[in-house]
Amino acid sequence: MTTSFLASICLSLASLAALAQQETPPAAAPEPRITLDVVANDKSGKAVPGLQQQDFTILDNKQPQKILSFEAVGAANGSGVPLEIILIVDAVNTTFRSVAYERGQLEQFLRRDGGRLAWPVSIGFFTDSGLQLPGTAERDGNALVSYLDQHETGLRNVTRSQGFYGAADRTQLSIKALTQLAQYEQPKPGRKIVVWISPGWPLLTGPAVQLTSKTEQEIFDTIVGLSTELRQSRITLYSVDPLGTSDAGSFRTFYYAEFLKGVTLPKHAVFGDLGLQVFAIHSGGRVLNSSNDVSSEIETCIRDASAYDASAYYVLSFDANPADGPNEYHAIDVKIGQPQLKAQTQTGYYAQPTIANRR
Repeated sequence: MTTSFLASICLSLASLAALAQQETPPAAAPEPRITLDVVANDKSGKAVPGLQQQDFTILDNKQPQKILSFEAVGAANGSGVPLEIILIVDAVNTTFRSVAYERGQLEQFLRRDGGRLAWPVSIGFFTDSGLQLPGTAERDGNALVSYLDQHETGLRNVTRSQGFYGAADRTQLSIKALTQLAQYEQPKPGRKIVVWISPGWPLLTGPAVQLTSKTEQEIFDTIVGLSTELRQSRITLYSVDPLGTSDAGSFRTFYYAEFLKGVTLPKHAVFGDLGLQVFAIHSGGRVLNSSNDVSSEIETCIRDASAYDASAYYVLSFDANPADGPNEYHAIDVKIGQPQLKAQTQTGYYAQPTIANRR
């Protein structure tokens, strides 16, 4: 890989890291409390209501933590906690033909049940010119179809056929767009389910990619900043691949799994840790990449939102453990007392030291 290519990525990562950290707490200010949005699923993937605080155990780096607050959120409890579905149409990482198919499937989803949507839904568009932030959230699917028709995605200047340079451009644009979305949503209350309709951006990782320590630090800073933004914005991210069965089983569809372990040190950071699918899993979301029925894949994502309707969605909080140094990775594991149930939630956070620990 050429020096100029790496230099271009490094420069962009440095600016992305700064962008991602604009609204995150500085290293001198540890975050006092971590809030977790949790869905409890049975073996079939169905959300389970009726659980109590004593059914949950939170492990921070394998150490049990005191649960400071607990709420079974949902319509059945008369909860006023808002929930929004955000659909992102990705025209940067998808072929023109696939984008057209993607839009058709999105329209099919929006027109189900006569256009009556169970939750407020908004749509954002990601093109070569950047992210057009989501419009007004609507429960009227037919109105959203009209909004979709008014926003043509057009042909792309950055394509999948442009080799490493095109791949680098797409990755930089994509990470910046995800960062902008997280910062835009952060002031809004409640939980957001973001369905990013895309095969994902290039992972730019392999034997031919040799990184300097400076590049590793910049990648790490971007990971810390963006993962913190997503968590503080209460975004659960879902990746839906519109290429469906044409991609199913290919190396690209499962390569992201190599990067799911939390990054603890800059020297362990690689570009693959910045993948869409990686951030989706870490946020407590899902990766769906084996079906051409994009409309039904979106429904699968929103099934997690339907847990809200049955009060099978839980909000827990605990005090963050202070770190020994800045940006210390802490793995989160939520256990449920019933062994047949599994918690779907965030997988970790980056802790900061207290003033006393820094001295």
